[in-house]
This record gives sequence, structure tokens and C-alpha cells, in this order.
Amino acid sequence: MKLGSIAATIAFAVALGGCAAQGPPFERAGAPPGRAVIYVYRPYSFFSSAIHPIVQCGSQSAAIEPGAYHAFVVPAGPTGCRAGTETRDEVEIDAEPRVHYLRERISWGWLIGRPHLDPMDHDEAEAEIRSCCVQQQ
Repeated sequence: MKLGSIAATIAFAVALGGCAAQGPPFERAGAPPGRAVIYVYRPYSFFSSAIHPIVQCGSQSAAIEPGAYHAFVVPAGPTGCRAGTETRDEVEIDAEPRVHYLRERISWGWLIGRPHLDPMDHDEAEAEIRSCCVQQQ
């Protein structure tokens, strides 16, 4: 196989494996009084980039790509967020009317990657989410 063919094959495989999400860069979501904003974001990682488990917070849901985020605007009060493939992870948030952050990460699974939702500290999350784009639905 020629060197040019190998390079083209590798580039094609990377493109199929998934790229960082395309869309506008991070912007703060506005929330009406008495509501909380829960940002669920997924920093880019080539590993598991083809897996987009559905994340649900309250009654809203979104499939978040690597390098993307979604802002869930929910009523204040206890709110459950969950994501699942062959296993499921669930986080209960006492959604005070402020901003909350969950980082989605995918770990190894038997058949498909396993999603995890990690509550994040404001400062660390702010730094990470800046490299994410809004999830296009």
C-alpha cells in the first residue's frame, strides 16, 4: 500500500470516528426567576466519540456529542439527571436557582461505553466547558 493511501485511510477513519462537535462556542443560558440551569458537557475525547447516549434532566433530554454541551433549564428543586447505554448513571441535584455543572464521560463497557455524570466544581467546569460548542439538536 502506498504512503498516500495509508494517510488517506487514516484520515477517513478519524473522520468516521467522530470529531469535536460543530456549533457556536459556549454561551451562558438565561434562566427565568425560580429556575436553575444545569450544564451537561462532554469534553472531546477520541475514545468513544461514536457513542452519544441520551442525557435526561427532568423532562428534557439531549444526546451530547464529544466536545459539546447542553443547557437544561429546570424548575428549582430536586432534579434527577441520567444517562445510559448498557448501564445507567444517575445524579440527583438539589437544583437551587443557580448554575450547576455535570461532566459526562464514557468509560469502557462490555459491549458499548458506559456513561458517567460527574458533578463539577464551578471553576473547573468553567475552564473545561469553554472548549465545548453548543449541542445542535
